[in-house]
Amino acid sequence: MSDPKGFLKSKRTEPQKRKPSERVQDWREFTLPVSDLGLKEQATRCMDCGVPFCQSGTGCPVENLIPDWNDWISQGRWREALESLHSTNNFPEFTGKLCPAPCESACVLGISDDPVTIRSIESSIIDRGFESGWVKPLVPTVRSNKKVAIVGSGPAGLAAAQQLARAGHSVTVFEKADRIGGLLRYGIPDFKMEKTVLDRRLWQLEAEGVAFRTGVCIGSDLSFSELQKTHHAVCLTIGAEGPRDLNVSGRDLGGIHFAMDYLIQQNRTVSGLPVAGEKITAQGKKVAILGGGDTGSDCLGTAHRQGCLEVFQFEILSRPPDARATSTPWPLWPMKLRSSHAHEEGGERRWSVATTGFRGSNGRVTHLQLIEVETGTKTELAVDLVILAMGFTTPTLGGINAEKNLKTDARGNIVVDARYQTSVPGVFAAGDAKRGASLIVWAIAEGRKMADAVQAHLQNSI
Repeated sequence: MSDPKGFLKSKRTEPQKRKPSERVQDWREFTLPVSDLGLKEQATRCMDCGVPFCQSGTGCPVENLIPDWNDWISQGRWREALESLHSTNNFPEFTGKLCPAPCESACVLGISDDPVTIRSIESSIIDRGFESGWVKPLVPTVRSNKKVAIVGSGPAGLAAAQQLARAGHSVTVFEKADRIGGLLRYGIPDFKMEKTVLDRRLWQLEAEGVAFRTGVCIGSDLSFSELQKTHHAVCLTIGAEGPRDLNVSGRDLGGIHFAMDYLIQQNRTVSGLPVAGEKITAQGKKVAILGGGDTGSDCLGTAHRQGCLEVFQFEILSRPPDARATSTPWPLWPMKLRSSHAHEEGGERRWSVATTGFRGSNGRVTHLQLIEVETGTKTELAVDLVILAMGFTTPTLGGINAEKNLKTDARGNIVVDARYQTSVPGVFAAGDAKRGASLIVWAIAEGRKMADAVQAHLQNSI
């Protein structure tokens, strides 16, 4: 490293954010750029560990070469840092903005001090790469005669598509929505990642030969059997879209919506696209968000920007400790209280609260019926809008499984072997469809590994 004692000289400094009162007035990203000098100082804190847990499977599923690009940044060598970053991660701009950074939880410096600001350094490297024109299409010099179909255009599908296109294969990505990107397009609010960030990467994939077909639902618009006939391999990266529901009295009342229905509508609105059905808005309403995870936080930030009157976020689990719990020692992902940018913007959080029912009037919800898990105390809360953000369950196989009856596990996830191949020969699966709802970094990692498996399969079938 450029300064072996850098971690002794500098403290962790978080990237600055726009003021809450300012950022809730628009849909632009809430973070501010970090200066080159600040990034160099933060990168110098990297300790050049003998065993860098940050880049291991425990810390980083894509196994980013974190000490390497920290070293490059500490020397001001941005282009070398970008090359190192891209060697393991197709889309560092996505993980740099959206990943919860298990790498930082596994940072060795975190044992006795605050860990290195790995995520913000990663994000800054790729932003500099695009701004400087260093990110260019990598077009293969030799093309194969193999065709690969990828169903689903989220991070797992896009990572696999890029890897296979660069290997020279003809790759087509099928997406049932009207735009490419999966949850990156319609699930992630613009204040976390503006869609120009996605579009600039899609331009690169198209230039590398990846073809995109939108508005095509495999199993209905196009049969899975036909897809197999016209391609040498099929990859399923359809995610785990099944939302976890709440089976309580009053669930059928109006004004109660799944988180994705809410977020998709707003993302379409921000992009100037039409919205079908009832417009879901928090404007002037008392809002209750059920679920304390990242999706709940996204809904909270959305409610603030829509002009809610009041908003509550409920979590059935007890309040986590402020510091790392002893049950999750380093380098494991720590159980501790996490507050997001949305919580800085307002609202009230409550833990150990379960919803027992809804009460309404004229067919619409007016009250949330609650019980304190630890005491059994029952209460009611007046609300106008309820958002269910309690996580996701299984992939939606629909017509695909009606045709092929893919083997699934007890949780409904697609079962694959060590080569990412499903119970149907020549059909592969990765990402949330295979492992259940998980992190974006896992989706990219599995998309890359599946691409390696497909490449081996295609070579063996010559």
